[in-house]
Amino acid sequence: MNEYVVEMKGIVKNFGQVQAVKHGEFTLKKGEIHSLIGENGAGKSTMMKLLYGMYPIDEGEIIVKGEPMGTITPKIAIEHGVGMVHQEFMLVNELTVLENIILGFEPKKGLTIDFDKARKEVKKYIEQYHMDVQLDKKVSQISVGEAQRVEIIKTLMRGADIIILDEPTSFLDIRYKLEFLSIIQNMSRERNLSVIM
Repeated sequence: MNEYVVEMKGIVKNFGQVQAVKHGEFTLKKGEIHSLIGENGAGKSTMMKLLYGMYPIDEGEIIVKGEPMGTITPKIAIEHGVGMVHQEFMLVNELTVLENIILGFEPKKGLTIDFDKARKEVKKYIEQYHMDVQLDKKVSQISVGEAQRVEIIKTLMRGADIIILDEPTSFLDIRYKLEFLSIIQNMSRERNLSVIM
């Protein structure tokens, strides 16, 4: 069996005349926490957005869990267990934390949303990883650190076992940075998650 859950080989991505990625290579092992480090404009975020299917690659190959991906979209990435927490959070301010977490993946009870079931499922993640998340608050009322935890739970709820965190600590103070890194280490250890930061 292949030791890598992600392989990106010979990746090329151009935006008009700008070559954002030139023959990029990246591999990720199961259970590994891997940091991509480089200068602004080096192509780190672009590589990860290619893996998540936000942009099509111009050249190269992306293999997830031994399967060549061909065309990849966010929907296909999610189906293959790849989730992404963006630097700019993808949350709806007017909705509650719980509504944001289940948005697009709502458990049903007949024709209505089963909020009791959703709440129980979300609370499992909150308790397992000791995340301070208030489900009934509107997103507009929570801190940046809590919004990030909401995004992580949202990603886990969609079945991700490969999680991309784009610039995850850039807006956090030192206390939240340490708390965040502790959560990521616990998740990786307990669920054998693969994480890219």
